[in-house]
Amino acid sequence: MKMTKVVPFAMSALLIGGAVVAPTVSANGGEAVVTNAQNDEAQKPQVQPIFMQVAGTVDNVEVRDNATYYTVKEGENINVFVVNEDTLVFDNTGKEVKLQKGDKVTAYTYANKPMIMIYPPQYNPEVLIVETEEMGSATVDFFNKDLVNVDNTLKLNVGKETELQSLSGKDVTVEDLAEQHLLVFYAITTMSIPAQTPPSKVVVLDTIVEEPGEVDPGEVDPSQTAVEEIIKNDFYEVEGATMVPLRLIAEELGYKVESTGKGAIVSKGALSYTITRGQKEYGYNKALRHFEVAPALLEPTKTYVPVEFVEELMK
Repeated sequence: MKMTKVVPFAMSALLIGGAVVAPTVSANGGEAVVTNAQNDEAQKPQVQPIFMQVAGTVDNVEVRDNATYYTVKEGENINVFVVNEDTLVFDNTGKEVKLQKGDKVTAYTYANKPMIMIYPPQYNPEVLIVETEEMGSATVDFFNKDLVNVDNTLKLNVGKETELQSLSGKDVTVEDLAEQHLLVFYAITTMSIPAQTPPSKVVVLDTIVEEPGEVDPGEVDPSQTAVEEIIKNDFYEVEGATMVPLRLIAEELGYKVESTGKGAIVSKGALSYTITRGQKEYGYNKALRHFEVAPALLEPTKTYVPVEFVEELMK
């Protein structure tokens, strides 16, 4: 087994997050224009985004458990998008598509969602937009009662030709779009401030229940902060996987940890995980799941597991 103990400052250099960029995706061959009014930037108040936006080109695809992991590169930056059956994947014209290697893609992730700071950063996006050569743009944002987005860059002029949908499957009207999180597809905009567009398609993301006034992306769950500190200071690299201490992290997240002699049973409420050192298979309630690298006793009395398991504990 190849095992390396990494000093804390090395991990600190790897703890990075995705950059938040402009809220629009434009096709290479499209003519859509959005005016951001850069000259008026000093007059605008700073607005916290509702969604983080991360873009790049799919470089690798790996299927694990009930999710697909897409490694995405943008210059020197590497990110991983974890996609499951609930993730919305569209191209920039509004067609549902399957993400493939080589696709240029932008991920929209709810900004207040807990995120473990590992390298490369991993995101569980609500929406993925794949760029094509077709004319069209897309954005995901909160729109107010006047159908203007958070940073006042886009106003929707919904007409009879606009296709309206909701994530929950409920029928929606124009009146239902106000003060909602929306996925918007459009082809043209005016040069006004805010830019105005007649969208071709609008999807209400009505499974997101947080109100914008209650969202503060700057607030961090104390347990999450403590877990990140544990990971930063206590981990090994084994066969390319980052291994972290099971008991310390699980108990910090409110789980009960019982030793079995060969591993541990980790439980909270109706959830129960049975971990056995040296085995990639682990029990999840009455089902079996798999680790990429088997848990191991890397220090006396301390079982270490792949860091991806922490994400599962935090769901």
